Amino acid sequence: MNHHLLPELIIGNLTARIPIIQGGMGVGVSLSGLASAVAEQGGIGVIASAGIVMLEDDIRENYEEANARALRREILEAKSKTSGLIGVNIMIALSDHESLIRASLDAGADIIFLGAGLPLKIPQMITPERLRDGGSRFVPIVSSARAADLICRTWMKSDCIPDGFVVEGPRAGGHLGFKKKQIEDPAFSLEALVLETLSMMRPYEQRTDRAIPVIAAGGVYSGGDIHRFISMGAGGVQMATRFVATHECDAHMRFKQAYIDADECDLVLIDSPLGLPGRAIRNGFLQDVSDGACKPFNCPWLCLRTCDFKNAPYCIAEALTKAKMGNLEDGFVFAGANAWRVDRIISVRELMESLVREFQAASLSESVNGAGNEALKTGAPVTGSAHLSGEPLL
Repeated sequence: MNHHLLPELIIGNLTARIPIIQGGMGVGVSLSGLASAVAEQGGIGVIASAGIVMLEDDIRENYEEANARALRREILEAKSKTSGLIGVNIMIALSDHESLIRASLDAGADIIFLGAGLPLKIPQMITPERLRDGGSRFVPIVSSARAADLICRTWMKSDCIPDGFVVEGPRAGGHLGFKKKQIEDPAFSLEALVLETLSMMRPYEQRTDRAIPVIAAGGVYSGGDIHRFISMGAGGVQMATRFVATHECDAHMRFKQAYIDADECDLVLIDSPLGLPGRAIRNGFLQDVSDGACKPFNCPWLCLRTCDFKNAPYCIAEALTKAKMGNLEDGFVFAGANAWRVDRIISVRELMESLVREFQAASLSESVNGAGNEALKTGAPVTGSAHLSGEPLL
């Protein structure tokens, strides 16, 4: 692949050849298979820790230990398949998130992405020396510049700073960090959030003499989207939806097929049992729940601190796990706002190559249009590579 137009993504002392992070998708959708394939192509592959325990035999007797064991196994498996960068997505809302962070550190995860809550206590949990010098880099996932500012201010009290931020907008799949009325509000668009966070990070970069990359996430679909956000100043992008429709994705083929079959009107916002809006693909299970049906379950462990499991109509971890395994009658599929645009299953390599080509085309188009506009302003002739079509610009 020709990457000469793509900047590298530098996070702490780590460098990704391609500035694309594969978003973590829970309950087994992104495990070592997908993560290692993305890392091998020069991006950052991410294993999601949420619900990773659901396939372990001793989930009911030994939840926390089984969860950490499953995560450690997947990290080591991914790292055995590639010399590329392997990250882990850990939700702060998980009851055992500290145990999962320790397991990730022990297994040598390159980057730990911290989402679904503010990771304000991480510096107390891990020594500042390890945060600064250890092998793993820490990148919180936020939905506002204000959240990024609070995390930086808190961490700096312990003499450390996050290695970057993923800013996730309201067009993401799964649980969203926004109120429903904010989701279509232009003030909360990903573009606005990225610019606000970039501005918020500049003083911290100056004070610490370190780059703190801001990574755009939530609705990033094409190489043109990647070009747009990098042109705005983002260090890279995080994408999840596109990676579901790959051969290497760890979900069942029926799960992937749900993306291919979906129309735009099938992407719906649901009220999750966790008290947050979520974006999913409409199906019979969700329709039943919407109609007031309850799906009985026995909670093996309060995996998410915010879950009101006594009043929840269904167990979301169980429903998502069943869908991941191909049982869409008893579960459902989370997806980003652009999932309806997916029309076929391809390899991770094909996807990455197409994104690079689209990025290059967008970059070339910008340079052509830029040169043409400059020529129009100055009256100078348009020459060289800026005018490739052989046709007049006017």
